[in-house]
Order: sequence, then structure tokens, then C-alpha cells
Amino acid sequence: MSTLEPPARISKPGGAALWLARMQMKHGRKLVIALPYIWLILLFLLPFLIVFKISLAEMARAIPPYTDLLEWADGQLSITLNLGNFLQLTDDPLYLEAYLQSLQIAGISTICCLLLGYPLAWAVAHSKPSTRNILLLLVILPSWTSFLIRVYAWMGILKNNGALNNVLLWLGVIDQPLTILHTNLAVYIGIVYAYLPFMVLPIYTALTRIDYSLVEASLDLGARPLKTFFSIIVPLTKGGIIAGSMLVFIPAVGEFVIPELLGGPDSIMIGRVLWQEFFNNRDWPVASAVAIIMLLLLIVPIMWFHKHQQKSVGEHG
Repeated sequence: MSTLEPPARISKPGGAALWLARMQMKHGRKLVIALPYIWLILLFLLPFLIVFKISLAEMARAIPPYTDLLEWADGQLSITLNLGNFLQLTDDPLYLEAYLQSLQIAGISTICCLLLGYPLAWAVAHSKPSTRNILLLLVILPSWTSFLIRVYAWMGILKNNGALNNVLLWLGVIDQPLTILHTNLAVYIGIVYAYLPFMVLPIYTALTRIDYSLVEASLDLGARPLKTFFSIIVPLTKGGIIAGSMLVFIPAVGEFVIPELLGGPDSIMIGRVLWQEFFNNRDWPVASAVAIIMLLLLIVPIMWFHKHQQKSVGEHG
């Protein structure tokens, strides 16, 4: 006699696997979102806090050459903050001169890069597709070689018996060699040469995104080419101009190699002052204070650029 067995309980197909997949997607999404913040904390915020901590310490003949801010002695925790490093920057005019000259050289170099980079980006953007990639390669190609080697090459070009003076003497333009090396002019030449690609590429990208029907409409309505350029093209490429200017100005302020090799004793930039304080004077607290003030100065153009980007996104979004 056969007996009826109760039907086996049928589990919901894929229930556990589906729950596990959802959990992985949920936490995986959080991990992907958190990665940029982790990167910023480890590579930007943490080093900044370390430099800021050193700027509040005192110089010491030890390794590392600064005192600790926190001391535990006799069961008590004492905190010693030294603001004299920042006050020293206001007492010695050398630091103010270095800041002002760094901003001046970086600003003039940025303007020169813009005046040279915009026509170059325009030529690349309006070239034939077959030659456009070659021109872009020529713009990027110098960056594939060592930055230090390129600066040394300019030393050979700009020296009294270098290539530039020899060509000018051969053409009869000058009667005696020009003194260019170890002057501020050589620093300008070096910075413009080194950072020009960072100006060209953002402007080129902005030029390729222009709706040229607006340009044609302006010309059809009787506007002159120059007026069309400044009223239509320049506003549409403003984002590329600002991005390129930031990419040139910010690193140029703290430049060390170019003023050290191409500049003279009068080329006092903040990068050279930092080097002298760190390695010659071994005064890490003062050097850290110099770096903190420089970072605070650079926050201003960065915040302005961020505000402009948000405004542009709001207008186009």
C-alpha cells in the first residue's frame, strides 16, 4: 500500500544568490565612491597635515630636525606650538620678495603661454585630419623626455657661445653675444617652453567642441572676423583658457629646477627658498611654514576655477 509523502519544500530560486549579489553591488558602489576620497586623504590631506605639524614645531639638531608637538612627561601631556615660524616670514623681507616674484613670474609666463598657445591650438584644431594627429604628437613629444635634460638643453642654447647667440651673430643682428642665461628672461623662456603643452591641449579640446554654425551666423549677420572671434569663439573656449591657465600658473609658482639652472641670483622664487631652507639651512619648520603659505596662496585660483566650473555645469546642465 503506497503512502503519500508530503511535497518537499520548494525554496525560492536564487534567493540567497540574489541577496548576495545585491549586497555586493551595494557595498561595491560605496567602495567605488570612496576610492577617490581615500586617494585624496592619503596623498593630499595627510601630507598637508604632516607639513602643517612640522611648521608648528621648533628647529632641532636631531633626525628629523624638529621637535615633537606632543610630550608625555611625569604623567602629563604637554602641547607645544611654535608660531614663530610664520612670524619669521613677515619679519624677513626675503620671503615676501620670493612670494611676489614667484607670482609675477608665474603670471607673466601664463600670459605668454596663452598668447602662444591659443594660435597653436587654433592651428591644430583647424588642420586637416591627416596632419592633426601629427601636430598633436609634436606638441606632446617633448614631454616624453626628461624635464631636467630639456632644461639643460636650454642652458646650451642660451649661453653666450650657445646656438641662439651664434645664429644672431651669423645673421648680423647683434655685434656681441647677448647675456640671456642666468637672468629672469631665461626663466621666462624655460617656463613657457616647459608648460606650453598644458595650455595648448585644453584650448584645443575646447575649440573642437565649438558649434561653428554660431560663427557662420555671426559672419552672415555682418560681424567682422575679429569681433566674431572675441564675442563668439573666446567665450565658448573660456573653460579651456581657464583650465590651461591653472595648469600653467599653479606649478610655475613653485618651480625650482628652471630658476635654479636658468636663473641668476636675482631669480628668487619660492621653490628655491624652500630648497635652501630644507637642505642648506636644515630648518624644516620654517620651510614647512613657507610651503603652507604658498599652498594657501594657490587655493585662491583653485577655488576660482572650481566656482567657474560649477557655473559652467549649471549653465549647460
